[in-house]
Amino acid sequence: MSGTSTAYERPKRWAVLGAYTLVVGVSQMLWLNFGPLLSLVQTRYGVGEFLAGSLIFVFPLLYVFFSIPAGTLTDTRGYRFTVGLGALGMALFASLRIFDHSFWFLFAGQVGIAIAQPYVVNGISKLVADWFSEEQGAIATGLGTVGMFLGMAVGMAATPALEAAVGLRATMAVFAAVTGVSAVLFLLVVFPNDAVRATGADEPVQESGRGLLRSSPLRVLLLLSFLGLGVFNGLTTWLEQILAPRGIGAEQAGLVGGALIIGGIVGAVVVPALSDWVKRRKPFLILCTAAALLTLYPLCTQESFDTLLLLGGLHGFAFMPAYALLLEMSAQIAGARSAGAATSLLMLAGNAGGVVVVVVMPLVKAQEHDFQRAVVLMMGLLLATLLLAFRAPETAMQALASPAAGERAA
Repeated sequence: MSGTSTAYERPKRWAVLGAYTLVVGVSQMLWLNFGPLLSLVQTRYGVGEFLAGSLIFVFPLLYVFFSIPAGTLTDTRGYRFTVGLGALGMALFASLRIFDHSFWFLFAGQVGIAIAQPYVVNGISKLVADWFSEEQGAIATGLGTVGMFLGMAVGMAATPALEAAVGLRATMAVFAAVTGVSAVLFLLVVFPNDAVRATGADEPVQESGRGLLRSSPLRVLLLLSFLGLGVFNGLTTWLEQILAPRGIGAEQAGLVGGALIIGGIVGAVVVPALSDWVKRRKPFLILCTAAALLTLYPLCTQESFDTLLLLGGLHGFAFMPAYALLLEMSAQIAGARSAGAATSLLMLAGNAGGVVVVVVMPLVKAQEHDFQRAVVLMMGLLLATLLLAFRAPETAMQALASPAAGERAA
């Protein structure tokens, strides 16, 4: 066991996690580029609200179809191959968006990036299992998700300002260049942990996605992911339209979204670290969901921009760390050798929820520009999430008590 412990203490693990954090952050940045620009897209290309929104909700839609293949590929070919493939795919299709003379070039670029995204995101649990010990699992996953949140913040806060300064085409070119650099850096820095392989911990995958579904605790986590990520996708997709009737413009809405993500970044560091320290997951999951429920309605109804920035930060701090906790809990239930399959199921459920909530929200709104009923819908879904969180399993002590607790697989 001492050899395995040494394998998880290599300084290179932070460089590996950093390179992954960058590329996964880029995947989220490309997803939300058009979030604060939906009104501009409608005006410039003469498309309706739903078609403009498709530039964003095509991501959770396609995630549903490609999450399981991405998880399977991660468990069979390894996270370096799978994430690298996804990163190169993102760079290719991000370049397609430079041809901004047609809405359909933007849409084709978004579709290609959306297909590649699961191959990048679903590698996080497998990479953490390969380079970090069980005791550092939640904080390592939390730091990995920080990259996702940073990418979201850049996508929502920087895109409208950059577009206003240099135009849409140059903005797309900048993001394409960043995507290419992140893909190359990942392939240069990230390799499997050969020290773990030398200990003999690397073994074949034990469970397929279908086999994992027999686990009742995992099914609870999947439903939590469906509800929680559904609300998150709905909020980030329609935030500009939700706040517009309150006198909040596109750039201000982008900054509110950025504050939400920045709060999530801080929370993703603090909350998982506390969870690792006290060796508990479930209490923090419940607290995160309860706090998110309390801050959602004020966030969607306030008219003061300064207050919205504060509420956005508080909501992000409370709600977004729950994602890191769910990832670590699912990996602990599935075991390190099946972490890729577990992550793919969790993300499939979450993005399926995103598709449903994003599509339903504009359908239930009271008037053309009034999302009040949609906000009430999100409140109801978060209340259901909170009640379900009380039925979630406590996986931290279970994992540490397991004979294989210290055993991680590549």
